[in-house]
Amino acid sequence: MKRATQRTTYWIMVAVLVLAGASFAQENVASNLMKLAAGQKAKVSGQILKSDKDSFMLRDGRGMEVLVKVTGATLIKEKKSNPFRGAKNYTSAQLVRGLDVEVEGLGDADGALAARDIRFTQTQYLVANSVESRVTPVEGRLSSTEGRLTRAEENAQHLSGQIQEVNAISSAARSGAKAAQDTADAALAGVNGANERITATERTTNARISAVDDFEVKGSVVVNFKVGSAVLSADAKAKLDQLAKEALAQRGYVVEVTGFASAEGNEALNRTLSRHRADAVVQHLADNMVPLRRIVTPFGYGTKMPLADNKTRAGREQNRRVEVKILTSKGLADPIAGLASAPGKDR
Repeated sequence: MKRATQRTTYWIMVAVLVLAGASFAQENVASNLMKLAAGQKAKVSGQILKSDKDSFMLRDGRGMEVLVKVTGATLIKEKKSNPFRGAKNYTSAQLVRGLDVEVEGLGDADGALAARDIRFTQTQYLVANSVESRVTPVEGRLSSTEGRLTRAEENAQHLSGQIQEVNAISSAARSGAKAAQDTADAALAGVNGANERITATERTTNARISAVDDFEVKGSVVVNFKVGSAVLSADAKAKLDQLAKEALAQRGYVVEVTGFASAEGNEALNRTLSRHRADAVVQHLADNMVPLRRIVTPFGYGTKMPLADNKTRAGREQNRRVEVKILTSKGLADPIAGLASAPGKDR
């Protein structure tokens, strides 16, 4: 009778401790749970803690948690840094734990965030998915251990003398739980390290993209023409041949061709003549293997922007010209190591 009373008291104490722990966990989650007003616009960034088919719990950098609801209208898309391809679409099934996401949407009647747009990078998804595939089996083994513990505790209520055995199983389960937690912590640390590397790479990539439209002159020539002529002289052809060789040795280059005329004749004819001169230069460069996609649309300025005084013969000779410049993009000419293409390719 005394032993039965002791066993009853023991299990009552265990139940009280379990309920107290559950109550504390609920209170702690409630204190960190973010509630949104209905219709409130919100943009939240953070890491997915847990997810199911229609929603997931997100924790931001301040430690606040928000329930995010996913509907059929939610756009789940890659946040890409490469401007030369389209962004990938994802499904709600790919919103796995440990994934860093950006969510935009409106608060609903329950205080949750009804997601309109969810974005993350492809690398973030690959890292989080790898972590999920390693953590899930560990959790399965822990769940199996906890199930065995529960059955042992039920048997202990009916069989005398089994309390020590239950304690041993409980201790083993706690050791398993600690090992699983250590594994999860190590996995999350790997995710954080990967995210830092991703951020650094994105900063470098964005800097390159910003510099794509920033050009510098790598070479230039001026070729002159006779009065009323758009025919290239032998000297002009030689200069253009050398310029073509210099252009083909560059990476990320374009060629700018602008034609001009002296003040002899009317403005309309001079503008047409300057354009024909520019076209003659483009034709010669194309004949020397400079791709047309590398040549900026040639333009004839007519008598505008003279180099010298049109009142003198020498000045007019200088003004009958075409200016040719090799321009290179700073963003493409100074690539990240390992991403650069070799000189001379993709010309």
